[in-house]
Amino acid sequence: MYVPHRFRATDLGAVRSFLEANSFGILVNEVDGRPWGSHIPLELDRDAAGREVLYGHVARANPQSRSFASGEPVLAIFSGPHGYVSSSAYQEPDVPTWNYIAVHVYGRVELLEAAELLVSLRALLEKYEHGNARPVTFEGLPVRVQNLVNGIVGFKIVIDEVQAAFKLSQNRDAIDHAAVVADLERRDDAGALAVAAAMRERGPAGQ
Repeated sequence: MYVPHRFRATDLGAVRSFLEANSFGILVNEVDGRPWGSHIPLELDRDAAGREVLYGHVARANPQSRSFASGEPVLAIFSGPHGYVSSSAYQEPDVPTWNYIAVHVYGRVELLEAAELLVSLRALLEKYEHGNARPVTFEGLPVRVQNLVNGIVGFKIVIDEVQAAFKLSQNRDAIDHAAVVADLERRDDAGALAVAAAMRERGPAGQ
């Protein structure tokens, strides 16, 4: 991913927090000579060996699952909030642009044994059922539903490289930065409001 230096996120804690909060990604690799992508949750965690990994699973019927045993590299793409930035907010005329947060994770797939797959599925349920009045647990599912686990392929991506872009008007001075935040906050758009919140959290360049 092309990331200009000023927009490159080097705070690994912030990147990890982003991945934990935006875990629904796109897993990309090559299947039968063509790029292939699956939209799936990919959960950041550490495995028993202490390695930082992404846990996930796909349907066994998904052709992508056939390519996992080859050890070929994969790419996981995660997108965060994004929004159009009008240059009308700037003090001087300039080009409009787009602010966004995106993270690319490169690694290699290792297939999960049944026991590790169940651990990852339980963790997935625990994370997303938290706060539910009637939380679903794996053990609470009927046996016929539990048996559906046979129809999925579990895997972990052992992370080789992370590229992160937090493009949040760091190239503007404090006055322009504040004006962009105010302009985004005036819009009735969830993405624009989320970008404005991220800009407020990180502040202008140099702060």
